[in-house]
Formats: sequence, structure tokens, C-alpha cells
Amino acid sequence: MKIGIAADHGGFELKEKLKLQIEKLGFELTDFGAEAYEANDDYPDFAIPLAKAVGEKKVERGIVLCGSGVGACFTVNKVKGVRAALLTETYSAHQGVEHDDMNIICIGGRVVGDQLAWEIVQAFLQANYSGEERHERRLKKVKELEKEQ
Repeated sequence: MKIGIAADHGGFELKEKLKLQIEKLGFELTDFGAEAYEANDDYPDFAIPLAKAVGEKKVERGIVLCGSGVGACFTVNKVKGVRAALLTETYSAHQGVEHDDMNIICIGGRVVGDQLAWEIVQAFLQANYSGEERHERRLKKVKELEKEQ
């Protein structure tokens, strides 16, 4: 599975730690930046390229981090084809994929500790969309809404 990851200064340190762990699991990983800690960088500069790659199916799933995760989350959800959520626990990380075909998770680098972040990422990456009729029906309604934009 191809995974994308991105972070601004608020999530940079956590991104670097997660990258090493994700690569150990054998996933193909693309880093959309930041390449170095820069206190004045802006999360959209990294979140948008990641979201576009997910929306265009160049990567299958994405992980985006900023200080709280909030700004990155509302940014990536503006991109067609993206279904992202701000996560602070593992249940939603797998349930969001299984029921809602979530393809990006957002984590606050200043909010979620390293170990919990890793558990959230693992739950997200190991989950599979169920494709059940009720979930397909709901997802179709969301996709129809995108067409109106």
C-alpha cells in the first residue's frame, strides 16, 4: 500500500518518528514535507499536496500532522475524494476506514503522544473498507455532495 505523510512545524517531530515505524512495516511511503523543522511554515503547504495525491489515487492513504490536527483536517477535506478525520483514539482510526472508507487521518503533534499516535496509525493502516451495502449507500450520498461543489 502506498502511504503519504505530511506535517508542518507542529507535527514535524512526530512525523519523523512515524515515518521510521511505517517503513519498518513495509509500506511504500512518500513524504510530502516538511523536509526540515521551520517554525514559520504553514500546514496547507504540506497538507494540500498530500490530499491531492490521495484524491487522485497516487497514494492510497494519508497521514497529516499539525500542532492540533484541526487546520490540517479542514484543509484536506476541501479536496475532492478525500475523507479525513481528526483522531485521538484507535477505534475511530479503524472504524472510519471500515465503515466510511476514510483515506486520511489527521493527528495533532502537540496533542497526541508518540505511542498513541503510532497505535492510531497502525489501526488506520491495518483496516479495510467493508463495502457493505449500508456503507456504500452512505458513501454514495457523500460523493453526490462533492459533485455539487
